[in-house]
Amino acid sequence: MRDKGSDEVLLSKKITVKKFKELVRKKDKKEIAQFIFDRFHERYIAPLKSIPKKKKNGFCIMANCCLMIEALESFYKGWKDTSKRGDSSKAFEKFFERVEEFRDLKDRYSEFYKHIRCGILHQAETTGGWKIVRSGPLFDTESLKINATKFLNILEKYLKMYRDSLIDNNWNDPIWKNLRKKMDIVIKNCERSK
Repeated sequence: MRDKGSDEVLLSKKITVKKFKELVRKKDKKEIAQFIFDRFHERYIAPLKSIPKKKKNGFCIMANCCLMIEALESFYKGWKDTSKRGDSSKAFEKFFERVEEFRDLKDRYSEFYKHIRCGILHQAETTGGWKIVRSGPLFDTESLKINATKFLNILEKYLKMYRDSLIDNNWNDPIWKNLRKKMDIVIKNCERSK
């Protein structure tokens, strides 16, 4: 028996589960693509961009960015989640391989994952000599510095490209099949456990 209360759950500020299902029935690629953009932007990017410059914190920015990468990769690949051993790390590997702007991190994804993502998440600090700054290049290979501001801006740019790619691709292309597969899981997670 389905939990009918989940139909009113907001998936973004404007889209409920019920509205999303209607958009899928209509195969409204443009509206769904914009919903995906809005969902990520309002949860991960807009809150950080609204903080006054003097109060911004690179650790907070990078923590959000790491969460966003795992979620985005789950949507892109149609993964249920990244909780299986190795899937979380694989999300960073695949993301950095695919997104040209992160090419400098492509071969260092496992170090980034261990020292930035896991360091922040599990230790509330970076490890292995990696540092988070808010100026300079995206990644300085000598000093192991990551520019959180640039990182966030590139993620925002990628999110726009992902939205546009959804609009440009056919409904039955892998990018759409994977998104619908992931959204089925998201919607199921909105239902009460029995």
